[in-house]
Amino acid sequence: MSSSPGPRTNAHGQRLGRPVDWSPATSPAKDSVLHGKGVRLEPIGPEHVDDLYAAVCGSDDDPLWTYLFWERPRDRDEMAAIVEHGAADPGQVMYAIVPVETGRAAGFCSLMRIDPAMGSIEVGGIAFGRQLQRSRAATEAMALLLRHVFDDLGFRRYEWKCDSLNAPSRRAAIRLGFIWEGRFRNAVVYKGRNRDTDWFSITDLEWPRVRAALDDWLDDRNFDAMGRQRVRLAARPPEQQAEQVR
Repeated sequence: MSSSPGPRTNAHGQRLGRPVDWSPATSPAKDSVLHGKGVRLEPIGPEHVDDLYAAVCGSDDDPLWTYLFWERPRDRDEMAAIVEHGAADPGQVMYAIVPVETGRAAGFCSLMRIDPAMGSIEVGGIAFGRQLQRSRAATEAMALLLRHVFDDLGFRRYEWKCDSLNAPSRRAAIRLGFIWEGRFRNAVVYKGRNRDTDWFSITDLEWPRVRAALDDWLDDRNFDAMGRQRVRLAARPPEQQAEQVR
């Protein structure tokens, strides 16, 4: 998608949006594996159930599920039901996040609210097991989705939404380069409680800047021999990094 010059007002003096040369995006395929250096995203299936049950369903994993729509699975069958639903749901593509070093699923995420005609898509339903938390692989997983959505499929808007009280999710969105758009009050009822939803997005015009920041951060030169980052990821412009989401 590209913008083109043109009038910004019509014959009535009304302001108009910028003209665009737009072709609908391509829906993500449910059978595509996204390969990175340290992680891959595999369309979720029965083969991931045991690994996911071990990675994110322990008795000390309750905090991972607080802001998800599901309760923590108490047994393998409950995890299998989540996987089965994610694999079969025509409205989403759910991925198992598989670190290359182990070959075992350590988390999951989904592309959802997929609207190819308008070029809008959302990432959500994200759960990182302990192996992925605060890891290079977790950031690479999100970068793989961004590249797939913008570069492969041609979307023009990539959304991130979360409970306004979910501070780690809000920080993650900002770190990855998403721009806060506002708060939808009383947006959802889940688990018997209210959710005010914070909306974030990255647009196709912002994507080149975000992609460059992610590529720089993921470069091997940014990590020492112990795998520790040398420079923190800052995918947002300096003036926006200081914004406070209240």
